Amino acid sequence: MDNTDHIERRLKLHDVRVLMSVVQTGSMSKAAERLGTAQPALSRSIAELEHALGVRLLDRSPRGVEPTAYGRALIKRGVAVFDELRQGVKDIEFLADPTAGELRIGAGESMAAGPVLVAVDRLSRQYPRISVHLVTGNLESLCDELNERNIEIAIIRISEPVVDRQLVVEKLFVDPYVVAVGAQNPWTRRRRVRLADLVNEPWVLRPFDTASGAIVTQAFRASGLELPRAAVFTTSINMQHRMLATGRYLAALPSYSLRLSDSLKALPVELPGTVRPVGIITVKNRTLSPLAQLFLDRVRSIVKPLTKSG
Repeated sequence: MDNTDHIERRLKLHDVRVLMSVVQTGSMSKAAERLGTAQPALSRSIAELEHALGVRLLDRSPRGVEPTAYGRALIKRGVAVFDELRQGVKDIEFLADPTAGELRIGAGESMAAGPVLVAVDRLSRQYPRISVHLVTGNLESLCDELNERNIEIAIIRISEPVVDRQLVVEKLFVDPYVVAVGAQNPWTRRRRVRLADLVNEPWVLRPFDTASGAIVTQAFRASGLELPRAAVFTTSINMQHRMLATGRYLAALPSYSLRLSDSLKALPVELPGTVRPVGIITVKNRTLSPLAQLFLDRVRSIVKPLTKSG
């Protein structure tokens, strides 16, 4: 009996799903409740899996049920198997009705408010019955979402190399940070501005321990300056934009985010060392859904004018 025949005869998708649920919930009883079945049935499924594979898949610990190394290996592949099946169903649904479907994507906040917003708007105008689920986060959290198959695509500024071998990065464009102010800010009337002139102005900044905050820190230190005076620290881009619109505050923002706002302006001053690539991150060897491909086509067309500088 070859290996494929052995798998077909001995392994059941339902049993693998049971194993995944038990590990996700941490106990047989919680998994039984989630799956709407009796606990003995779950124990039987796990036992059949272990018998078919000839190894122990679960261990009991004071913290509950935990997977063995064999269990973790099977779950890792199981996540991919069920993901591909879900993707297959989505493909069939899209082929049957290309005007509808579901798209799950992730983005950094600045990209979500920039090219992702524009692409989603264009796509939904053409296909008004589609449903888009957007997760925002930092590079690490979005990579986790991709590996868990919770999203198909992540679009984010790449602040550090992505070393995960399961993921693939495609560079979209490069984009510097700029000093942003509201259109009514007095600094917009100055033709020449030095970064040193702005140190004591009221800034709305990301916390310095975030990727964006670290970029600002590096820019000021590279210029031989003290860090600027933060009137407000916030991770909310919406709050940054609203405070800038008052005409009182300054912020360091990706230059692309100002393209979609008539109320914000960039001062004629350089933030050295803040140029970073913006990339599309996907799971290696994972076939994207037709809807995801359509979305990426629109993203690429939106940023095409910027790629010449990248």
